[in-house]
Amino acid sequence: MSQDKIWLSSPHMGGTEQDFVNEAFATNWVAPLGPNVNGFEADLKSYQGENKEVAVLSSGTAAIHLALIQAGVGPGDEVICQSFTFCGSANPILYLGATPILVDSETQTWNMCPKALMEAVEDRMAKGKKPKAILAVHLYGMPYKVDEIHAFAKAKNIPVIEDSAEALGSTYKGVKCGNFGDYGILSFNGNKIITTSGGGAMVCPSQEIKNKTVFLATQARDNAPHYQHSEVGYNYRMSNISAGIGRGQMQVLDKHIALRRGMNAFYQNLFKDIDGVEVQVEKTDDYYSNHWLSAILVEPSQTGGITREDIRLALEKDNIESRPLWKPMHMQPLYKDFPYYGNGVCEELFEKGLCLPSGSNLTDADRERIKDSIASLFS
Repeated sequence: MSQDKIWLSSPHMGGTEQDFVNEAFATNWVAPLGPNVNGFEADLKSYQGENKEVAVLSSGTAAIHLALIQAGVGPGDEVICQSFTFCGSANPILYLGATPILVDSETQTWNMCPKALMEAVEDRMAKGKKPKAILAVHLYGMPYKVDEIHAFAKAKNIPVIEDSAEALGSTYKGVKCGNFGDYGILSFNGNKIITTSGGGAMVCPSQEIKNKTVFLATQARDNAPHYQHSEVGYNYRMSNISAGIGRGQMQVLDKHIALRRGMNAFYQNLFKDIDGVEVQVEKTDDYYSNHWLSAILVEPSQTGGITREDIRLALEKDNIESRPLWKPMHMQPLYKDFPYYGNGVCEELFEKGLCLPSGSNLTDADRERIKDSIASLFS
């Protein structure tokens, strides 16, 4: 009999989520508003700190879309976007008829390279097209180079949309990710640190921005006794049922982060004596990653020819899920014709990188299976 599958990152319930959902059913609050929506927003506001406001939405992608709209992005505009990311970061640029300008990563955090960013912005401005926004991502929970990117953006007066979809609970110099940008993005998709089954949020710098976000997310209905609309709106608000799951998940968020970080420590120990395999870790104490996903880079010239694909297939044979790192946007068929600025860092990360099972619900028996599978391959 085959063993149960070990997933890359599966949902992990804390036990109280059902209480909030049952209360929503009992009180008939099943619409995209209600006590759980208000409560979840208050929980996230308290968690983020820094005097931020939070609007919960149907997805992180929806939050990026609404952030781009509020940053003034429209048809024909250009938006700087990290190439090494999930398509959910970049696609909303296309929703608006704008042009993504794709930028390479650097090797320390695997996130947007400040030098490539500067080159891209200066070149676009020289061509008469000042970018309307910069979309930077904290990939796999690792904070990007906040100081350099935000100092440059401020000098050029370009708003930053901070994609923290994978970085809830991560910090840079003690400040929570999602709090640095003009707009912060969170995700509660099923594979994230905490989940609402599907959902996201925008971290807003003011009550005014939150109000505008909620307005746009509820079909932009004007203040009238009848249904009246003066601008385009969207059906992007989170439901009271989903928010109830989120309220229960908030009670175990810090525990889940500790368990994910524990998985990263497990991999550091597992590969410490294997030449040619490097686990992604924080390079300085300024960075604190939630290690949503633990990832490795594999150098075949040092492993005796073993590649990341050999590791992936060996794990797959043992019914253990792993996944190559994100395929950069500029290598995707949809994005290959858009401008790209870089030196091949993210291409190499994609070629050599692998995400490993990282869930907060993995057991000692799961870890033993992973350990045995890796040992068998490298023996």
